[in-house]
Amino acid sequence: MTRRRWIADTVSPPNGHPTHAALTGDQAIHLARVLRAEPGQIFNVVAAGFLHRAEITSVTGDRVDFVLHEELESDSALPLHLYLAIFKFDHLEWAIEKATELGVAQITPVLARRTEKHLAQAAVKRVERWRRIAHEASQQSRRTSVPTITDSTPLKLALERESAPARILLSETEQSLSLSKHLGAPPLASEMWNPTMALAIGPEGGWTPEEMSLFTQHQWTHVTLGPRILRAETAAIAAISIAGTFLG
Repeated sequence: MTRRRWIADTVSPPNGHPTHAALTGDQAIHLARVLRAEPGQIFNVVAAGFLHRAEITSVTGDRVDFVLHEELESDSALPLHLYLAIFKFDHLEWAIEKATELGVAQITPVLARRTEKHLAQAAVKRVERWRRIAHEASQQSRRTSVPTITDSTPLKLALERESAPARILLSETEQSLSLSKHLGAPPLASEMWNPTMALAIGPEGGWTPEEMSLFTQHQWTHVTLGPRILRAETAAIAAISIAGTFLG
């Protein structure tokens, strides 16, 4: 039987290889009250990015402590930085959840020209919710790391900061170069053993011509997923799945 996996809220020692870990807050309450955890029970616990077999040493109302035993084999995150132009929050949150399950390392919500004003303003207060969604999805999908969810960032600033060797933009105007064809072509294909990739998904209504030019100026390759117009969240999941076959 597969053991339940948890991602530790605190570890000790905080630097170096941890020997103890703890769940606090909602995670601990669920484990203590709903699952009726007791000292001596064994779970898998992710601590400082590593998966361990862990034994409960104490249980209180809002804290469960573990001693960490042997380290277990685990998969690493995809070295993929996903840029999601902000769109309707229910659809965006679904995309964040699924992108997390598929293994992306980082997600940046992007303020685009066609991002609705009220969504842009509300995004500042939603980022903690998005991080909770990513945390829960990481735990559910048995990841050993939680993707970094950055604060919402204006497109121009996001492009200036990105330095990944492979920078890819899903473009509705591109007709011939598909994502899979681009990733499989030399010299990019030869770099896929240890790549870092950035992937950008546009807002509802797409990127403006000025934004498309900005991507080009920063050396992003424009690719297509095919002839169909997909919702942003669908495009994100399809693109991550394709990229994962090359990155994984």
